[in-house]
Amino acid sequence: MTDELGLRERKKLRTRAAISTAAITLFLERGFDAVGVAEVARVAEVSKRTLFAYFPSKEDLVLHRFADHETDAADVVRARRPGQGPLAALREAFLRGLAEREPVTGLCDAPEVVAVFRLVTGTPALVARLTEFTSAGEAALALALKEAEVPAPDAELAAAQIAAVRRLLATANMDAVAAGIPAVRRHPDAIAAADRAFLLLSSGVGFP
Repeated sequence: MTDELGLRERKKLRTRAAISTAAITLFLERGFDAVGVAEVARVAEVSKRTLFAYFPSKEDLVLHRFADHETDAADVVRARRPGQGPLAALREAFLRGLAEREPVTGLCDAPEVVAVFRLVTGTPALVARLTEFTSAGEAALALALKEAEVPAPDAELAAAQIAAVRRLLATANMDAVAAGIPAVRRHPDAIAAADRAFLLLSSGVGFP
């Protein structure tokens, strides 16, 4: 039974990946607005019903990559080491992400990642949908901070500041990379910007 469930899950993951790949390829070739969901389904060899079972909206075909990281900050706070403050854990995780060239930090110059970034920032519908994911991630972080005994409304205010800083740092990195600066060359500046940002945060949010 376990093997059967494992096979089923692997099949779902393959189907999801096939749909996503088909969508991204078409959107990058012709633009987000020029491609319909029916065409994506046809290229991915699935029905529209199946497509929407995996991706509730056309925008999600692109932005699921961001949505998959929606609770990252909250997860970092909950998984921090004993005695480590929430902000220190978030700083450490962001710096580690820079070193590992995680796309969510903006410091990734893989051609597909840069192309998707340009697609998102150049498409109003995707920018609007991305804002929804950002808001959900901020709410999740606020909840995690409350669990870490940061009182309300301080938790909500801190989450808003932290989310804004992480977003601005990532956008600055990706803007640099998209302008042609290799990630390896941008890395020292990205570290310096992150260190300064988290230092400013530490003096404003009221906890380490």
